[in-house]
Amino acid sequence: MAEKTKILFVCHGNICRSPMAEYVMKYLCREAGVSEQFEIASAAVSTEEIGNDIYPPAKSKMREKGIPFEHRGARQITRADYAYYDHIVCADRSNLRWLQRIVGEDTAGKVSLMMAWAMGEGQSPVASNVPDVSDPWYTGDFETAYQDYCFLSGYAK
Repeated sequence: MAEKTKILFVCHGNICRSPMAEYVMKYLCREAGVSEQFEIASAAVSTEEIGNDIYPPAKSKMREKGIPFEHRGARQITRADYAYYDHIVCADRSNLRWLQRIVGEDTAGKVSLMMAWAMGEGQSPVASNVPDVSDPWYTGDFETAYQDYCFLSGYAK
């Protein structure tokens, strides 16, 4: 069997955007019958929320959309994660800067912005036309963040 493609979604605290991306992608892989081809997880660049579960409004949005999830504890990305994962996908440019402080320079070309994939930019985190995934922690707008992930995958729900 071929080796799994390992994807790590990253946001600031690992309680809103990155776990939503993780569980949306897991759901899409199950629906497409390709779950065995991927290993999908999420992490934070900060330590503020370590151990905390998914933020309740993010859980509510996933329930509303029929996206299954499980109890989990936020964790911070490590240098070992950089070595392990094939793709490290950040929600915004601030995450890119924090990530570099933790893992160093992206010498293997693994790091990208989530929306770069949706726009056909692939792993080009510096493309100036690539928007950030909106942060519902500050806006309270979990629908827009959810739609950003659906746009990322071409999924509409």
